Amino acid sequence: MKKNVLIIASLLLISSLFAQKTARVRTGKSFGFIKTDGTFLIKPQYLKAGDFSEGLAAVFDGEKWGFINKQNQVVIDYQFERAKSFNSGFAIVSKIGRWFYINKKGEEIKMPASDKLYDFNDGVAVIRKGKLFGLINTSGKVILEPKYQKIKNFNNGFAKVAFNKSWGIIDTSGKEIIPVEYQAVGKLSNGVTYAKKDGKLGVLNNNNFTEVDALKIINFSNGEELTIAVGKNKKKGYINRNGKWIIKPQFKKARAFKNGLAPASVLGKKWGFIDKTGNFVIEAKYRDAALFSNDGLAPVKLNKFWGFIDKTGKLVIQDKYDITTKSFNIFAKQQKGFVNGLAKVGLNKKWNFIDKNDKPLSDTWFDSVKNFTK
Repeated sequence: MKKNVLIIASLLLISSLFAQKTARVRTGKSFGFIKTDGTFLIKPQYLKAGDFSEGLAAVFDGEKWGFINKQNQVVIDYQFERAKSFNSGFAIVSKIGRWFYINKKGEEIKMPASDKLYDFNDGVAVIRKGKLFGLINTSGKVILEPKYQKIKNFNNGFAKVAFNKSWGIIDTSGKEIIPVEYQAVGKLSNGVTYAKKDGKLGVLNNNNFTEVDALKIINFSNGEELTIAVGKNKKKGYINRNGKWIIKPQFKKARAFKNGLAPASVLGKKWGFIDKTGNFVIEAKYRDAALFSNDGLAPVKLNKFWGFIDKTGKLVIQDKYDITTKSFNIFAKQQKGFVNGLAKVGLNKKWNFIDKNDKPLSDTWFDSVKNFTK
């Protein structure tokens, strides 16, 4: 009985660790990982490290790459010259100059021949033969014979494809959701994207094309009814998913709507926030502004540094922080502002997370941090 209890407890611990969100941090030249309560999951000790993905993270010991789990156990030995993150159960690694796929046991997995290996995403990976691209699945089956001259990254289960300078969109089965007959297409969002056909720009809604009198249309965001479009006067406004101008082009600069408000600037110098009628509901007085998060706060830059306002325009966190960094390019582009109650901020060239009450996540400030991932 005690043995069974220990086994169950161990399984629960492993499951909890697997689900635990972590943030990669750097102190000096060493990388580690923290948990959402600010405590260390793994103290900084690695010369290089990738994010945790599917329970494993690639780490570098100074000579080779291997993979650790969230208990800081080396589960795939240090043996690779390069190593990428796991996705859909597979990772791409390099050994003696040769790239190949491995599973979570570190075993090489044979896949159909490809002139170059591509990461799995949404359960599929691109293969290339000569100048043509197709798809394979995680079973190693070719689900789309190479036929396109380009296949872009999958996003929410869809990818842009091109042949003979015409564009369309496929799903993860390789089926054409939007036929390859457009001069340009955007990312698909709930059945809607922008497209260009016969020299005309417009909105493609469930394959019905509506021309829009615009110079440029920005990708629709999932869940948002409006997106930015650039009018013939070279100013920005907003159209809906049917291609209708809802807010006439009048802004020098503008960003996407999120949670009902969008940052915008009429003169290009001061930013405020507009509602979906196009009226400023938060005064245009900021040097810069980012989107409102689901936590109800938005980063704004008053002078040199950033603070956070609520939807009434009240400055609830003083403008004293940096919110982006260009000095640590190993980290991918990060979302600005609050994510699940925490915001990544810089203070005196050190980095940490704060909560909505401006309380640091921990007393430790790092040389760099990345947003939390599973």
